[in-house]
Amino acid sequence: MYVVNTTEGSKVKIIFENLQNTELFCGIPADCTKKMLTCMNASIRCFSKGEFLMRAGEKPTSIGLVVSGEVHIVKEDFWGNNFILTDVKPGYTFAEASAIAGEQALLFGAVAKEPTVALFLPVARLRHTCSENCGCHQKVIENLLSAVADRNLTYERKCEHLSRRTTREKLLSFLSEQSTVNKSNEFSIPYNRQQLADYLSVDRSAMSSELGHMQAEGLLRFEKNRFLLLRLDGNPIGKTAEALPAGRRGHRSR
Repeated sequence: MYVVNTTEGSKVKIIFENLQNTELFCGIPADCTKKMLTCMNASIRCFSKGEFLMRAGEKPTSIGLVVSGEVHIVKEDFWGNNFILTDVKPGYTFAEASAIAGEQALLFGAVAKEPTVALFLPVARLRHTCSENCGCHQKVIENLLSAVADRNLTYERKCEHLSRRTTREKLLSFLSEQSTVNKSNEFSIPYNRQQLADYLSVDRSAMSSELGHMQAEGLLRFEKNRFLLLRLDGNPIGKTAEALPAGRRGHRSR
């Protein structure tokens, strides 16, 4: 366990075994991780719910890594309205593409969905191997490339949903993807109604109404953020739907 000072003066304990489970330090021994954080001059910050970790327009010099909590990647318009693009969960990075590109302003912001602790790694120290040219540093660079590729795929999936013309088509695209990701026709999504509407760039009331119509037509059943996709005959695919009663309109989550 390693105790570091945050920029606010408080102390945060980092368990290096947990960092080994992150996409950036996966496959790197705990003792080597500790040495590398010092070598890279890593810093850590705590954020309250709703606080921005980075804002669109900034030119990041560090890559962020969520240690605990969760972060929304959002697009903020001139009037301060936020549109959710994706979420970053513990163990995953953000702002890596802009930081690596250098002098490139962020197109999106990062805001804490809940109280969050994030680690910041200066990209200048990260993308070049240290004087010792250790294998661990090379492994971090390889992991970083994988992270950037994964993020690209995430945005491609988002573009796929948004390319659909109607609210129903966007919902069907998103729910089909969630079914594939979860390898099941019954799953929970990581958004409440407003967050889902923001993610799909649709009106919340219209989306909720469309979900009600889809349920009435026997395409799905839902309860808050849990969904069960049905065959066109209204029956579940390969499992029962006891958890989501038939004929019951799904509750709206707040």
